[in-house]
Parts: sequence; structure tokens; C-alpha cells
Amino acid sequence: MRCTKRVCGKITLHLGTLGILCLAAGMAGAAPPPQKFVTDELLVQFKAGVHKDNSDTVLKGAGAQEAEEIAPIRVKRIKVPAAARAKVKAALAKNPHVTFVEENYLAEQTMVPNDPSYASQWHLPKIAAPAGWDISTGSSSVDIAILDSGVDPSHPDLAGKLLPGFNFVFNNTDTHDVTGHGTKVAGSAGAMGNNGAGVAGVAWQNQIMPLVIADSTGYATYSRMASAITYAADHGVRIINLSYGGSTSSSTLQNAVNYAWNKGAIVFASAANYNTSTPYYPAACTNAVSVAATDANDAKASFSNYGSTIDITAPGVSILTTANGGGYASVSGTSFSSPIAAGLGALILSVNPTLTNAQVVDIITKNADDIGTPGFDQYFGYGRINVLKSLTAAQNAVPVGDTTAPTVSIPSLNAGSTVKGTVTVNVAAADNIGVTRIELYINGALYASSNTSPFSFSWDTTTLPDSIYTIAVKAYDAAGNVGELSLAGIVVYNSLDTIAPTVSITAPATGITLGTKTTVSISAKDNLAVRKIELYFDGLLLTTASGTNTLTYAWNTRKVATGTHTILAKAFDWFGNVGTTTITVYK
Repeated sequence: MRCTKRVCGKITLHLGTLGILCLAAGMAGAAPPPQKFVTDELLVQFKAGVHKDNSDTVLKGAGAQEAEEIAPIRVKRIKVPAAARAKVKAALAKNPHVTFVEENYLAEQTMVPNDPSYASQWHLPKIAAPAGWDISTGSSSVDIAILDSGVDPSHPDLAGKLLPGFNFVFNNTDTHDVTGHGTKVAGSAGAMGNNGAGVAGVAWQNQIMPLVIADSTGYATYSRMASAITYAADHGVRIINLSYGGSTSSSTLQNAVNYAWNKGAIVFASAANYNTSTPYYPAACTNAVSVAATDANDAKASFSNYGSTIDITAPGVSILTTANGGGYASVSGTSFSSPIAAGLGALILSVNPTLTNAQVVDIITKNADDIGTPGFDQYFGYGRINVLKSLTAAQNAVPVGDTTAPTVSIPSLNAGSTVKGTVTVNVAAADNIGVTRIELYINGALYASSNTSPFSFSWDTTTLPDSIYTIAVKAYDAAGNVGELSLAGIVVYNSLDTIAPTVSITAPATGITLGTKTTVSISAKDNLAVRKIELYFDGLLLTTASGTNTLTYAWNTRKVATGTHTILAKAFDWFGNVGTTTITVYK
């Protein structure tokens, strides 16, 4: 979660008949294989405010059909003819209602083969976990979501810790482990300790929510990964682990990671096992924590990826952990360094649950052991995690109260604008911590909301009568602070307006003889809205009133010449129609 912005990309598991990616995890410097995707699917996000019947029409016109929606981030998984996928993608990308469209990529496990010769948990003393456990072994009120192949529900080191989860492959609640990978990952994060059997994870007391994103081939789709991230966040889980990765960036995954972050959660993800600087996703997403791997000598694991997107490292070589079927295995890969770091995140929140996610990440990075080049470096990020130092810092950390409201603007519209048809309302918002949601109101009624950036809405004015409207937006941050902006006088007119305003001079009366002071009063009305009123005396403009139906002018007439004079009033609407009236006065 470096301070620089990073675009998220990732690959996810899938049920289809696509070819399996070759796992080159143990090969030093091995280039990652080309990313595969589901050939008859795409992921598309429509702008907030686009009604389902409209999006269905757009999809049907492009030759596509919705299969499911990841509702929290408004991303639809759509089915398309495989041979026409590129054509459908190009057509949707040009549609003004669409924010983005992309392939549904496949993601792989970031595990390398087991090392059966290593049978001890060297990694726990290395990260000062035993000393840290004197402070906390975790809390059942802070959960860890394991997004993987499932978890063995009967394993003696895990059975008492599992929460009800969900299977995104079959859309049911069966979270049995279909490949064995997820059970190994879950044990690394939170196997029960001090129970007289097996192994210990980093976070003994924290409960685990198993979310199945992988099928029996070991791969997952981006769409399932994003669904599981948002599911975990919506169920109050603050620590999310993904030991999967891919080299292709994805707006879908970035939106999901942002959604979780804005709900106070942290996504920990494995950096991958190709010994290259290629960013892997979602680890390289903005707001995700990218975890690389170290060995027993605090050296970079031979297989571990590196580069500018690495945040921290944790042990990832010969990690003894739980295995499917109730046993144990020694495994290697960033698949296991990531849940070890996630376990530390859970311990920190167990010690101090009032901390923000940004504070948790800050504690982890600032209290890591700097084992590489002083400061941040591409091989170890900010260093290898240290449980004792991090928990000590968490005890002393003071929660940060945020009272600063977001700033918000609508650069695509101005007060008094005239619009028709479908209008794009672009909202720009900024906050010292982060904007979590934007709401769009039309005449005080909520029209649409969005929790994904960029914040762009489609406003269908054809469903409204021609009239004058006020648009308002509210921007929320995670602390509940609200920034607001209103634009009044938005004229909606979907047919040609040829009707001029009517205008009258209500004072002075026609034929009057002016004294030394005179008050001129003008009123106007229009079938839609009066844009402005102008007052003339003998052809000379005296004053203008904009955005109102009335004009009042206090006039010093002492120096008006003797004779006959004309007072003229003009009323303009937003379509250039002009109404006029005149009276004659004397002096």
C-alpha cells in the first residue's frame, strides 16, 4: 500500500474449460505466463443512475447478457459469444453509459511445492511472535477472511474457529477445501495455538471466515474474487487475505479493494512467485498490502517477486501449517507470507480495535525489521514484519478522530444550465482520508449513489417533466463527515421551447408624472424559467436581475428631462425567447 497510486489488476479462478496456466513459481526470474481469461465473459460497470432496463437494453444491443452483478461495486459479469468478445467489448467501451469493460481474468495460487524435510515452525520466533503473544494472542471479535479454495472444517487446529462462509463457485454455503490450498493458508494466519496439538498460526483466537473463490482446478475468476472481497467487507470483516494473483490490472478488482478499504478493511495479498519485478494483483492495487517472502536467514526467498509495489515481507519458505484431511504440511510461497502478515493485522486490531485501517498498515510498516537497504527497498519493502514491536506500538497508538468533511464539486454542470436527454453528472470529491460514497439528489430526492471512483452518474431527464430542478450531491468519508453542494436552476427541457416569457411593469403606472424619486417594479413568468429581466429608460439599460421573476429598482428621477419618456422591460428565458412590455411616463 505504497503512497503512490497503483492501478489494480488481478486474475481469478474459474469453472470454465479454459487451459490451465503453468505454475512456474519456483523458477528464478521466470516470466509470468500470459494471463488467460474466460473467453465468453466480460466484466462491465455502468455509471450510477443507469436503470436496469436501460443497461439490459445496452447489453442486448451489443449481443451480451447479464449473468450476475457484484452489486456493491456495480460490476456485471456478462456472457458474450466467444468469437465476438472483442467486438462486444469495443462496442460497450464506446457507450456513454459505461464506465469500463474488461476481461474476466484467471488468478493462480501463489504456492510452490512442499518441503517435507522441514518440520518446525521457525518463522514464528523469527517474527517475534512468541514475545508478541504475551501482549495478545488475538480476539474472537476480529475476524480474518480467507479467500481461497475453502478450509477443512474438521481440522483440529481450525474447526473451532470457523465462521459461516460462502462458496462463490457454486453460490452456496459449502466451504470445504477443494484443493487443500485454503486450509494451508488459513492455518498460517490463524491455526489455534496452545491447544496441545499440531501447529500455531499467528492469530490464535481470531475467527476465520472461509470464502471459496477457487474451483477444483485451483483457479479463480476476477469476478468471484471481487464478489468475495465486497462480501467480507459487508459482513464486517476487517482483515482479508488473498493468496492469489495475476499480472493483469483490473478496474473491477481495484473497485473491490477500494470498497473494502472504505469500510475499514485491509486486503493483504501475495506478491507472487516468479522472482520478477512484475506487479501482481490485487497485491499491487492501491489500498492493498503487497506481501513478499523471506527465508530463515532473512534473505529474499528465491522465488519471491520484488519491485516498487512491495509493501512488506514475511516468512514464506518451509512454513509448517495445517493441511486438508486433518494433517500438516511444510509449504513455501508468498501464499503463506501474506496470511502471516494478515494474522499480524488481526492481532493489532485485537489489541486496539479503535485503530483505522491506515493506522494498522502504518504500525506494520513502521515497526518492521529493516533487513535490506536502509529504508524502503524493492526486495523487502519496509521490512520483515515484527509481531512484538507492532503490538507494542498498537498498545500505545491513539485513535485518530476525523472531523474534516470532503470537498465536492460538479465540474460537468453549472447553476442555470439547460439540459435534455441523458445527462452525465461528473462529481469531483476529495478528502483527507478518503471518500467512501457520493449521493446524487434531484429536487431533494435521492436519485443514485456510488461508492466507486470515478464518481460519474447518468441522469435520464426524459423521465421528468420539463421544469426547473436543483441538483445536490453529498460526499461521505469513513468517519461519517459529509460535504455538500447544490446547483439550482437546472432547466430540463426535452422539446423545443418557442414560448416567450410574459412581463409586466407593476409600478409606476403608465401615464404617471415622475417626481424626484421613483420605484420601478417588474414581474415576469415563463412556462419553464425566467433567465433574466432587463430595465430600460428611453433605450438606455438601467439594471438587470438574473435568475429571478421580479426586479425592483429605486430610481432617482430628479434630473430626468421634461417631456415624454418610455420605460421598457425585457424578460428572457433559457432558450433565447424574449418578452417585452413598455409604459409611457412624463416629467
